[in-house]
Amino acid sequence: MQDGLTAMKYVREHAASYKIDPNKIGFMGFSAGGTVTMSVIYNATDKDRPNFVAPIYAYEGAIIGSTVPTVKTPIFIAAATDDDLGLASHSVHIYQKWVEAKQPAELHMYERGKHGFGMHKQNLPVDKWIERFGDWLQMQGLLAK
Repeated sequence: MQDGLTAMKYVREHAASYKIDPNKIGFMGFSAGGTVTMSVIYNATDKDRPNFVAPIYAYEGAIIGSTVPTVKTPIFIAAATDDDLGLASHSVHIYQKWVEAKQPAELHMYERGKHGFGMHKQNLPVDKWIERFGDWLQMQGLLAK
């Protein structure tokens, strides 16, 4: 978590040299990385808070913190119902917390895809999750059309 917060602060401080908008920096992770993503957003300050987060099949049991930020922080969540590790309900719970906090939230729960679908092609609808993420980033004004 601390490495993630440090990385956020570093990227924001060096945004000009990377030629990126310091107000459009997100944090994304898969599985354990999704857990880190959620720990980062729950513990962030103004200097290291991501502008959006995307936990993909996160494990909620190891997340550090639990308070949804009051600053607008859109979240994109994706998981598969048949996740081998049983993490589908964790994604649903994170989504529910965001909705209850009146934060922008989008959840994509695929029937099949198992744990670790990432960019692996399985000839299933889950293969297109990255396109849905791109659509969502555009809708949030975080990605140019």
